[in-house]
Amino acid sequence: MNYNFELRKDKINKDGLIPIRMVVSYGKIRIRKNIDAKCLLEHWNSESNIITCEKRNKYYEIYQDYNTKIIEVKNKVENIFKFFQYNKVEFQEDVFINKFDENKVNVAIDFFEAFEEFINVSKLTRAKGTVKKYNTVKNFLLHFKENTSYPIRFDTINLKFEEKFMEYCFNTRETLNNYYGKLVSIIKTFMQWAFDRQYHNTLDFKRIKRTEDEIEVIYLNLEELMELYNHKFTDKKLEKSRDFFCFGCFTGLRESDIKNLGNANLYELQFDICIRKTKTIDHSIPLNKFAREILDKYKGTIYEPLPIISSQKLNKNIQAACEELEWFKPITRTRYIGSKVINITERKCDIITSHVARKTFISNSIVLGMNERILRKITDSKDEKSFRRYVKIEDFQKQQEMSKWDSIGK
Repeated sequence: MNYNFELRKDKINKDGLIPIRMVVSYGKIRIRKNIDAKCLLEHWNSESNIITCEKRNKYYEIYQDYNTKIIEVKNKVENIFKFFQYNKVEFQEDVFINKFDENKVNVAIDFFEAFEEFINVSKLTRAKGTVKKYNTVKNFLLHFKENTSYPIRFDTINLKFEEKFMEYCFNTRETLNNYYGKLVSIIKTFMQWAFDRQYHNTLDFKRIKRTEDEIEVIYLNLEELMELYNHKFTDKKLEKSRDFFCFGCFTGLRESDIKNLGNANLYELQFDICIRKTKTIDHSIPLNKFAREILDKYKGTIYEPLPIISSQKLNKNIQAACEELEWFKPITRTRYIGSKVINITERKCDIITSHVARKTFISNSIVLGMNERILRKITDSKDEKSFRRYVKIEDFQKQQEMSKWDSIGK
């Protein structure tokens, strides 16, 4: 990368003043930028790229202003060159021009400015919930930087960062392993996005590992589901929340997709809907008799096809409904903070949320013998790993299979 200044003799004015322009060279690339400066031919020093003349010359004062502008351009160009070198980014004409047109040139690409750009760009293609998670991770990193004084740059997202970040997450924030894994996953997604745009040239971030512990699948078995479905609630808000929740238990739809049901094409035995999370268009889901009963209940009412309930109220109401059913059985869940084991025991009614509905549908469908391949199509599960997060194999199912050994010798 080189640059120099030249006089545009073809643009000389009537006073003999010649405009000055800068020329940047890189391989076969030539970038020419006009400078707001001009001088007489005899006053131009081509070796030092500066205008020189005696003080008594009538152009002396204006030449000083022009020289200041030339020096500012020199500094800006050299900073842009440093930007390419420091970040190990290949020289690109459009990048140079964009940098040159900026008022201030930062030698290093600011990590958090790039993260903000990543978030803004993601708003065009990602769901609101995903963009919200990206914002959360950015703020988490800002707190990490503030509390640890660790210098966060593209070149410092490496194994040393992993050690410091893990220490902060587990010791200071007491972050559960699975949430730590989600943080790392989003950080790596951002780093790959920035790498693809040549914002940095390091691949050390790929060596950072995410942790993911297997966790219990909380769901309603068939007996519990039907008890909830058939219960007569005197409180209408609990009844509406129960119907919304049970519709998810009978179809496998996520909460966000049930709320979008008004835009679906409803038929007698099925409905076609666009799945928001996976962006699947015209996804067809068959309706069993229980799902049809719930839809029929609200047909012709102001709530058709189903009452719309906020996530916070839905979770609060469904837990109250389960409490009315006296689901007080203690459930112990095991979580990890680093290597530290955390056992959390709560009443079952207190841990039922909207996410349980989809897990209930998948687990019970397997218990009922539904073909797993068809089940994955119904639930729009794109890969085996994501599908397995929802599956709970019942103990009696295991015993049923093991009992096949009992037939030997009979």
